[in-house]
This record gives sequence, C-alpha cells and structure tokens, in this order.
Amino acid sequence: MMELTVSAIVSLALVDSINPCAIAVLSLLIIAYMTHNPKEKKKALLAGFFFIAAVYLVYLVYALVLVETIGACMEAIAGSELFIYGGFSLIAIALGVFNVKDFFWYKPGGLLREMPMKWRPAVKKLLSGIESPKGGFVLGLFVTVFLLPCTIGPLVMACTLLAKYGTIAAVPWLLLYNFIFVLPMLAIVIAIYIGLTVVGNVTEWKDRNIKYLHLIAGAIMAIIGLYLAWGAENAFHIALGPIDLNFFTIGIIEIPILFAIIMLRHKAKKE
Repeated sequence: MMELTVSAIVSLALVDSINPCAIAVLSLLIIAYMTHNPKEKKKALLAGFFFIAAVYLVYLVYALVLVETIGACMEAIAGSELFIYGGFSLIAIALGVFNVKDFFWYKPGGLLREMPMKWRPAVKKLLSGIESPKGGFVLGLFVTVFLLPCTIGPLVMACTLLAKYGTIAAVPWLLLYNFIFVLPMLAIVIAIYIGLTVVGNVTEWKDRNIKYLHLIAGAIMAIIGLYLAWGAENAFHIALGPIDLNFFTIGIIEIPILFAIIMLRHKAKKE
C-alpha cells in the first residue's frame, strides 16, 4: 500500500510551480499594470500579491473538491482504491512522457502542459483591463480557470494520494502544496519590486528555458507515476507466460511505447 509522504507532495507541487503557464500569466498581469500605471510600483506589487492570493484560494477549492470526489469514488466502489491509484499512475507517466517530448520537439499550447493557444488572447485581454490592486484579485479568480488545463495534472496526482485520508486531513497538505505552487510567482513579484529584475527579463528567461522546464516537470511526473504504479501493483495480475502484468509493468512498458508513437508522428509531420 502506498504511503503519503512529504517528498511526494512537495515534488508534485514543484512540478506545478515551474509550469510556464502560471509564470506567463503573472508576467502579463504585471506588464499590463505597469503599462497603465508606470509610476505606481507599490500598487503593482500589491496587484501581484492580490492576484497570487486569488490563485491560491481558487486552487485550494479545486483541490478540496478533487479530494472529496476521488475519496467518494473509493468509498462507493469497494476495493477500487488501488485501481484508482493505478489508473492515475498511467496518466501521470503519460503526462511525464509528453512533457519530456516537449524538450525535444516543442510546440506551444500542449494539452495539459500549457494554456491552449486559442485561450491566450482572451486571457491577455482580461489582464489588460486591470486598473487597481483589488482588480488583480478579481482577475485572479477568473484567470485560474484558464490555468487549470495546464496545471491540473500534478494537482490530481496529489489529491489522489490524499483522498483516502479524508478532506479534513488533506487540508494541511494542500496548504503546503499551494504555497509551493505560488512560491515562484511570489519570488518574481518581489524580485521585480526590489529591482533585481524586470518583467521583460522574466518573460525572456521563461521563453529561453521553457524546454528545460518541461524536461524537469516531465521527469518528476514520470517518476511519481511509477511510484503510484508500484503502490498499486497488487491491484491485479495477468499472467502471460513469463510476463506477470500489473500497473507497474504496464507503466514501464508505456514509456517506450509512447516515445515510439511520438517519434513516428514527428517523422510523419516532417515528411
């Protein structure tokens, strides 16, 4: 049986925190505010803090709903816990593989890895309308909806680990998870305010290193997926001669198969 560990939750939160999505949205927010209020640096700092607070709170609500929903499924279907872990483990491995793929063949707006391209103009328009620090909070509430498609993968994995302990017990873990998730955003806002960097540098750094962010996130996701699969390995066994299939062996087999499919698709597109 899998045990909940600090390292697993922290690792998932770190994957979430280095997601280019959140960094890009925060950068757009500060650029928009500074463009309209170039001399109000302190208010720009507050706008950033209010925005981050909104993201933190909405993300916490989503997480609690996920924990409650997954936990209810485990209770409703007797003996389903390991199968749920196993199913999500294969999804985590797949997300990890596709993130690693982005290191070699990057395409903006990848499903569950970045904000879809068709959503970006709408988000940019929303952010450009901010006129006060309090507006940063309101926009943060709305923009978090746009962040979900590219950040929800690690959160679902964390909530899967927490579900069997109940919603109340999950709260301290989720407070820690969300703090780590918003930590890079806090660091960016503070660094800009005290003059260590400017918004343009943050955006350039993100664009320059986006492939490496995907590589790191993908590697951690794949490892955590294998960890979940290892814990669920006894959920079922299918003996095929010398091969004893379970979630862990399927997870191991899944990695090269997905890479082979990705390479074939990439080769077909080039031709």
